[in-house]
Amino acid sequence: MLDVQGLDLRADQLRHQRANLPELAEIAELQAGRTALDNQARDARIVVDDLTVEQQKVDADVEQVKARRVRDRDRMDKGLITNPKDLERMQHELQSLERRIASLEDDELEVMARVEDAQRELDSLTAQVGAADERLATLATARDEKLAEIDAELSKVIAERAAAAEGMPEDLMALYEKLRTQKGGVGAAALHQRRCTGCQLGIDTAELAVIKRAPSNEVIRCEECSRILVRTPESGL
Repeated sequence: MLDVQGLDLRADQLRHQRANLPELAEIAELQAGRTALDNQARDARIVVDDLTVEQQKVDADVEQVKARRVRDRDRMDKGLITNPKDLERMQHELQSLERRIASLEDDELEVMARVEDAQRELDSLTAQVGAADERLATLATARDEKLAEIDAELSKVIAERAAAAEGMPEDLMALYEKLRTQKGGVGAAALHQRRCTGCQLGIDTAELAVIKRAPSNEVIRCEECSRILVRTPESGL
């Protein structure tokens, strides 16, 4: 019975170890952070795309107004406008075009700066997502290796436990499993030096006398904690 108990405790330890690998907690935390970074990167990409469209529009407006300025200057330089009033009006229009170009170029510089800032933010977020992915891959490898080791040992312990429990009475095993559930995983304890190793309390003399007289195949239980008491040469009987 003590062999079964020891193997059950070892299996419990392995299951606890499996469920509480530090890699699992870090992976969960990183995945949550990566999701947030991915969302931020998506939003930043939308901003970059929108600003790029805006920059293209301003660029097109600048080129359109500059083209009109070139066209008007060519007409004046070639002497195609001879009427003084038309010439004066054309000069005023050129001045207006110059002011319009200056304004558009200011807008163009502003949008370009905003595009650069947005692209810089996107690049930073993209790099952070990439770093998170690399770390996740490293953690996943470490996790899988540790899980494989734990699972291999757990399978071995389970097989040994089955062999140790083979031939034991079903009612005894049922009682043991019930006590294990109730007593924090320890359903059987050795009687060592007149003390229950389950609750660590000493057994009084009268009870020890009863235990000593009991047949070797009789199930003895601790009066204090109700666990199955296993007699050994070190029981002190």
